[in-house]
Amino acid sequence: MICGRKARPAAEQPRSPPDGSGGSRRPGRVLKKMGLTEDEDIQRMLRGSLFRKIKSRGVPKERLFRLQEDGATVTFEGRFRGARSQQSFSVMHIEAVREGHRSEGLRKYGATFPERHCFTLVFKGKRKNLDLAARGEEDARHWVQGLGKLMGRLQAMSQSEKLDHWIHGVLQRADRNKDNKMSFREVKSMLRMINIDMDDDYAYKLFKECDHSSDERLEGRELEEFCRRLLRRPELEELFGRYSGEDCVLSAEELRDFLRDQGEDASLGQAHAIIRTYELNEKARQQDLMTLDGFMMYLLSAAGDILNQEHTKVHQDMSQPLCHYFISSSHNTYLTRNQIGGTSSTEAYVRALMAGCRCVELDCWEGSDGEPIVYHGHTLTSKILFRDVIESIRDYAFKQSPYPVILSLENHCGLEQQATMARHMKAILGDMLLTQPLEGQDPHELPSPEQLKGKVLVKGKKLPEPWHEPRGVTSLPDPEEEEEEEEEEEEEKLQERSNRRSLQSLQEIKPLQAKDASQVALELSAVVVYCQAVPFPGLAHALRHPRPCEMSSFSERKARKLIKEAGPALVRYNARQLSRVYPLGLKMTSSNYNPQEMWNVGCQLVALNFQTPGYEMDLNAGRFLGNGCCGYVLKPPCLRSPPGEAPRRLALHVTVISAQQLPKLNRDKGSSIVDPFVRVEVHGVPADCARQQTRHKLNNGFNPRWEETLSFQLRAPDLALVRFVVEDYDSTSCNDFVGQFTLPLGSMREGYRHIHLLSKDGASLSPATLFVHVRCKSL
Repeated sequence: MICGRKARPAAEQPRSPPDGSGGSRRPGRVLKKMGLTEDEDIQRMLRGSLFRKIKSRGVPKERLFRLQEDGATVTFEGRFRGARSQQSFSVMHIEAVREGHRSEGLRKYGATFPERHCFTLVFKGKRKNLDLAARGEEDARHWVQGLGKLMGRLQAMSQSEKLDHWIHGVLQRADRNKDNKMSFREVKSMLRMINIDMDDDYAYKLFKECDHSSDERLEGRELEEFCRRLLRRPELEELFGRYSGEDCVLSAEELRDFLRDQGEDASLGQAHAIIRTYELNEKARQQDLMTLDGFMMYLLSAAGDILNQEHTKVHQDMSQPLCHYFISSSHNTYLTRNQIGGTSSTEAYVRALMAGCRCVELDCWEGSDGEPIVYHGHTLTSKILFRDVIESIRDYAFKQSPYPVILSLENHCGLEQQATMARHMKAILGDMLLTQPLEGQDPHELPSPEQLKGKVLVKGKKLPEPWHEPRGVTSLPDPEEEEEEEEEEEEEKLQERSNRRSLQSLQEIKPLQAKDASQVALELSAVVVYCQAVPFPGLAHALRHPRPCEMSSFSERKARKLIKEAGPALVRYNARQLSRVYPLGLKMTSSNYNPQEMWNVGCQLVALNFQTPGYEMDLNAGRFLGNGCCGYVLKPPCLRSPPGEAPRRLALHVTVISAQQLPKLNRDKGSSIVDPFVRVEVHGVPADCARQQTRHKLNNGFNPRWEETLSFQLRAPDLALVRFVVEDYDSTSCNDFVGQFTLPLGSMREGYRHIHLLSKDGASLSPATLFVHVRCKSL
């Protein structure tokens, strides 16, 4: 009997060895290189353990989870559409491992399992958390500790080790009969697996050249040699040959010449340091020489990345007023899917904060038991407690970035539950919550991100100070008297509701909104310091009477109207105080708008649906990539002190040379191989926005080569983002997305660079890369 239920028939029990924890398995070569072959935690993971998957529906079922010999893949038996199927995930895709009941899922549905038996795997990208409960505390501890060790080792791998690991994984999947040997048929299968359609004659010639034992099987070093030949990079060999000459090695002086042409520190000392770090051959390293393999490792490392590595840390001036920064902002943060029937979750706040978001939204409604709730009113979205949201914010606000977090409150609660909200924020956040202007700071001027490190600010309505005239009132005006922000927002919501009423299932939805929701409780007003939400008074009035601590919100439609009618005035307004832009409420699928047009006029809080992947979120991630992903990016001088000097004009030339190991899109169809092309997009001021693309290459996602130069002219390079996109060409339907990478032009390095591609939801597609040459020239 398990948990009071009858045991299932033997045929239904998960397969496990007699000892209940898995059979003895020989650690693979990768684990040996990691130094983990004798590790007790890894040994337990290799044998396998039985865990229950905790979900919102159904009885948790036991599954056997087992680490594979590659040291990076965990397999388990799952169900897909009712049928059993072998499933897996990569350790490299795990963002974090949480012990105990530290996820929303385990808190809600895993309470019957002892806390020390439970843990949660949090994945990168949009993949849902995996909540697991072990049979005993020891099993859970082994997996938590073992996964931590593997994640650390895999993250610290050099590019050479990553390639070795990738080769090992491909070979393991292609070796169908698991005899550690590969026939030519298995080799052909492997080639399709890695996205390459190679001519049979050429493939067999390569096979025979590596078959030194002449037994029509490749094994051991023969297999390694075959894979190394596949991984040859002719374009890198040509580049290497230009600098190395006939002796096929680079001296420190020749490497210095290459660095100089790259626009980098071209000292001999730097060249020596690079050889010591990246050269694989011990003899060459001792003689201060670099071989082709070492050169390739250098260009594939962070040192050869297109992103300036200085910009992976906070490097900008963080002592200017808040209004001088773009601030990463989320709309409807609580949603995990669309805004009509999606799930509300505290995990959505965790993901946003860990992605560097610094302004999160809370739609607060009356709870039936006196506890305020957060959800999307007038919809079927699920509800979560305001208190639980604040606890999650407390736990994750400053893990990714030390700079201030803004809570944007959309309040539909009455005075009593507003007071409850204020009490929860004070009790849970404690000293994190800013409740008074900073000492020595002008209360009517915005402080800097540096001054507000570690602080949580509340954006909401604020009662007028009793000594302020003529505003000496005890409540705020009725919503009907507020002509801009709330009237427009409400109008859109009424339209949204009208649209929904055509859907019969949504006709009877009536959220609990208090009659006194238009009033503001003194307790809630008191925690609003620098982000007082007010109706927009109009640009003319706002510019004549600036109030830096007041901020207005605009729908994307209203923002576009202002940009069109009074763009320069809006730039001046945004140079003095904060503004927030949010998506139209009519978008039932929670789609996004292009944030670039709002950044062009200096809007700081450009709020997007973080749960909706697409080019808009790619641009958002790219915008905040250039200052250590801290969620704050200093606006260009022309947006801080308009009009300022005219920006320098620039010509950008990108030569798309090649791609490597692009992911296979249709894994179920062995013969499906991508026909890739590369598109380079520039997003900036309207005159700079442009896109160009290469020709497509037939049936080669493994090592396609283009050697095509795409050129752009930029009038405002300080605002420009560059997006590299790889798609699979289709002559009869829409092209399929393969991967992308977006970064600010100012963070892009010149010279020969690799671009490490990301998936649609922002996860790494390692080892997929583009190889390009970048050149910028002032005009």
